[in-house]
Order: sequence, then C-alpha cells, then structure tokens
Amino acid sequence: MSGFDIAGWGISVPERVLSSVEIAERLGVDEDWIVSRCGIRERRIVGPGQTTASLAIEAGARALEKAGLTGADIAHLIVATATPEQLSPATSAFVHHGLGIAGSAHDVNAECSGFVYALMTAAAWMAIDPRPCLIIGSDTHSLTVDPNDRDLSILVGDGAGAVVLTPSPDTWIRAWNLGADGSKHDSLKVVAGGSRMPTTAETVEQGLHYAKINGNEIYLNAVRFSVRTIRATLEQAKVGVDDLDHVVPHQANIRIINSILSHTGVAPEKLVTNLDRYGNTASASIPIALAEALDAGRIADGDLVLLAGFGAGMTWGSILLQWGGVTDES
Repeated sequence: MSGFDIAGWGISVPERVLSSVEIAERLGVDEDWIVSRCGIRERRIVGPGQTTASLAIEAGARALEKAGLTGADIAHLIVATATPEQLSPATSAFVHHGLGIAGSAHDVNAECSGFVYALMTAAAWMAIDPRPCLIIGSDTHSLTVDPNDRDLSILVGDGAGAVVLTPSPDTWIRAWNLGADGSKHDSLKVVAGGSRMPTTAETVEQGLHYAKINGNEIYLNAVRFSVRTIRATLEQAKVGVDDLDHVVPHQANIRIINSILSHTGVAPEKLVTNLDRYGNTASASIPIALAEALDAGRIADGDLVLLAGFGAGMTWGSILLQWGGVTDES
C-alpha cells in the first residue's frame, strides 16, 4: 500500500488573547476556579473579518510553503470543522478558492475528532491515488457559545492547523482505530439552525443557536472512549505505552487529559499540550499541538507519535504514526 510523508505543517491563531482573568470578571468567578477546572489560562478569539475559512486558509498556506508546494499541486483538500463558514456550501469550497487548490475538496464534521478522521480519510485516499493532499482542522467555537455559559465559555478558543501529505513508498501509519456512538448525540449540541429546527426569531430569542453541553456525560465518555481507542491502536501495532515517544491528544480539558494518561499508563513527559495558551480549539487542537512540537524540534525520525481525539456525537479516534515512515515488511 502506498504511504505518505507529512511534508509541511502550519497553524493560524487569532491575535486577540482572551485571558481567564477577563472571563472570570465577566462570570463573577475566580480565575483559579477556571484554571483548576480546565487548565486554561488564555485562549485566542477571532476578531472582525476572521472566520473558520480565513484561519484555515492561513494555516494551509503556511503548510504548503513549508512543503514547497502550491495549491496547484494538491490533488485533494479536506477541511475538518464543526463551525462551518456557512451552512452551504462546505467550508472547503472557500478554502479551495482561497488557496487555489487544483483538485477536489470536501468537509469532515466529526467535531473534535475531525482531524483524526480527516487524516485517515486522506491516507485511504492516497493509498489508491498517491498524490498530495492538504488536511486542515479549523474551528471558531467562540462564535457558537453563549458568553454567559460558565461550562463552555471558559473552554473554547479559535484556531486552525494544517498538514500536507505527499506520497511515499513507506507507510507512516502503524495502526489506527475510529469509532462512534450516535446514541450520545445529546451530550454536546447546537439544536437550532439545521433541518430539524430551522432558525427563527423564537429559536434565537431562546438561545437555541448556542452550543449546550452535558459536562459530566462528556467527561465520562471522553475518558472511556479515549482509553478504549488508544488501547486498541497500541494492541493493533503490537506496542506498549512505554514504546511511545509522544502523545498528542485533543486539547479538551486538562482533567480529561490527565485522566486518560492515568488510565492508559502514558508517562506525563510524553504528553504534547498547549491547552493553557489556546484552550479547546476543537478539530484544530491536534494539528496545532503537532505543528508546535515539530517546530520546537521535539519530534525526530523514528519516533512513535500517537494522535488521539474525541468529540461530540460521540466520535473518537486514534492514529499511531512512526515519524519518517516504516516499510510494510518492518
């Protein structure tokens, strides 16, 4: 099977910094309450003119530049997002135009698991059509959250992360696992604005266009399903947690991340996190953390890198990469 290299990567985060001090003052709570609850000291929030697509275009352009490619070289674009540019067409259409992509394009909405789903989709695509792909996770959840909602407004940040995949004779994926449980679709939701409940003056007045979360249910299932998918991926690859060099989880909440590490036995020093600076950037959180680790020189050829995410729906997934690739016979 044809494999891929990760030839380029890039991020885009808004300049506007929203600190936990500012949110604490607005909500009438202590900053320490926010930090101890989620581990987030600040997050980036979009300003006028910034959107899910504009962040995606910036991140994608940086990834293409690092890979030494242009949009004309890309055979397929996938944008993972749960906060689309508009209901129709897909956000990827705007990004396709903005970057001058030559090939096809589509969106993936698997909420905060979106980047993992998109990466697996691209890997499968390249197995039968070995040409470069651009994968972008981009979300602007600050625009979907009631600023007075204590559970969600302390968590979310905006941003985008991108990677360019180029064909390789080696495979970088040692193992993977994806899953979903649609019966838990009520755990985190935006009920108005779709075909089930079109937007009306009444839905806006009732705040039904804002995201709502069942925090306890999300916490329990996030830990449960993340532990399950990480164990399944390691078992498939026939490696143990001690063999891992880096774990890049969805940057959701430090209590969830620490619980996942504890239940799987992953050593804390292997964790890649930027949660304290960016908050939960949804489908962008894994590629942003991965790109920062690469820019810092933290990841070297031969390293085993585990990407793991979970999201509303619920969805979950993990991919074990061997950086630099490994032959099928290895």
